Amino acid sequence: MNIEERLLKGDKRACARLITMLESNDMEAVEILKRLYKNTGNAYVIGVTGPPGAGKSTLTDKLVKELRKKDKKVGIIAIDPTSPFSGGAILGDRIRMNDLSLDKNVFIRSMGTRGSLGGMSRATWGAVKVLDIFGCDYIFIETVGVGQSEVDIVKTADTVLMVMVPNLGDDIQAIKAGIMEIADVFAINKSDLDGADKTKLEVEMNLDLNENTDYRPPVVKVSAAKNKDIDVLLEKIIEHRRHLEETNKLEERRIRNNKMELLKMVEEDLMSLILDKAVKEDLLERLARDVTLRKTDPYTAKDEILKLVVNE
Repeated sequence: MNIEERLLKGDKRACARLITMLESNDMEAVEILKRLYKNTGNAYVIGVTGPPGAGKSTLTDKLVKELRKKDKKVGIIAIDPTSPFSGGAILGDRIRMNDLSLDKNVFIRSMGTRGSLGGMSRATWGAVKVLDIFGCDYIFIETVGVGQSEVDIVKTADTVLMVMVPNLGDDIQAIKAGIMEIADVFAINKSDLDGADKTKLEVEMNLDLNENTDYRPPVVKVSAAKNKDIDVLLEKIIEHRRHLEETNKLEERRIRNNKMELLKMVEEDLMSLILDKAVKEDLLERLARDVTLRKTDPYTAKDEILKLVVNE
């Protein structure tokens, strides 16, 4: 039985193998996805983001356990930051979800950002498709949690869950103009700590500034460590899904997400094509030197690089 047949039958090893192939830029994996793409579109994707230390992994773990009570098959992609120096990643989220990894209907994969400033690597998009074909009802993408640049999650997820914690202070002001705006549901985790009500109020006040009256994101206080109100939070996520489906906005969101994915794929391939040619012809080094010595300006140099792929 080949890898395609095994994946369609829900083989965990085939799923893991195909994701590994995608991470290695194996073109055979891309060809497999092309053939099996018709089997996607059934999974509901939930993005989990928020500041570092908010308890995203623990909360994801508890939400998945709630879904398992409903007999749902779940995939988890836990993204960890990749070192810009060594290229390695800690990939520690899987350790926090160790007991889930024993469940045959839960698939957990840790992935590095691999230099992606938006918090997600190209392989992540492919992994979502693999898990969809694998038969997952829900797919969680838990992102790095590095701040305002981490907005790629909104281009992939159907519902974005923002996890906050009490006593962030000025941090909430720093991020509200960025990732605060992408959330569909807010979870105030560690709600047993002092300041949880204040944090909830701050988020609510921030939402009051949003002119979008079509849907107001709910704000739910939870405690992942104490397994408190996780069922309430899951119900709010499901309510958001229901809202998207009833207003036909789920299809709109997925069209937007696919458009962004296509643009990112084209952008990355064009960049690789340009860099390969520029390096082979020693053009990049020469132009960088000329710009440094003021023999040319960066704008003219950029145009010269673009001529490698654009016929004028």
